[in-house]
Amino acid sequence: MDFMGRRRSASLDNRELTDKTPGEFHNLYIGSDLLYDRRMIMANNPVDAESLGLKGLDTRTKILMGVIIAVVLIALVAVFTLTIAVMETESGTTFPYVTSYRVTLPDGEPVSIGNSRIVVMADDNAVLTDVDGTKERLVVGQQRVISPHKARIAALGIPLLDTDFQITLTYLGQTGKNVNFDMTVKTSKQVPEIVLRRLIPPNMNAQPV
Repeated sequence: MDFMGRRRSASLDNRELTDKTPGEFHNLYIGSDLLYDRRMIMANNPVDAESLGLKGLDTRTKILMGVIIAVVLIALVAVFTLTIAVMETESGTTFPYVTSYRVTLPDGEPVSIGNSRIVVMADDNAVLTDVDGTKERLVVGQQRVISPHKARIAALGIPLLDTDFQITLTYLGQTGKNVNFDMTVKTSKQVPEIVLRRLIPPNMNAQPV
């Protein structure tokens, strides 16, 4: 296109603009502003189209988190309110589940495991064990079996489990004023280790083995 052609085209464009009324110019201005505003909104909020879906996902997530928190709180309360009642049991029960600990008993001081009162007194390479008034002398490697009992486990005042248990002590020797034993806790039903620990007094320093 030559120079005169470009001038001719420009004059036609100017004529079209001059032929428009003021109202038409106003409408063009408003339309361009609305288009500009819409583009700005879309640029600043690229996920507006998916906002409803995201809100629904957030609600489901909050409900799930609330359920998880409630379960954790109930579990913690149950652990802190856990009680074990020990009573006599009938003979002839089998004990297929075994948990082992290394324990120390203070020389000459009584400790209680379940309903059993135990006192040990070291004597050279042997130890005198007194369980509920029945005395027995052990050398290293010998065992003392404590009569079985029944444990009733409850949480929040609700009974959860009854199990029979039997404790066996194997004498290992003496360290200072402490007498060392391997202790096995045999149960008729499977019981979590955190529950079994409630049977063992803290001053026995029980360590799982």
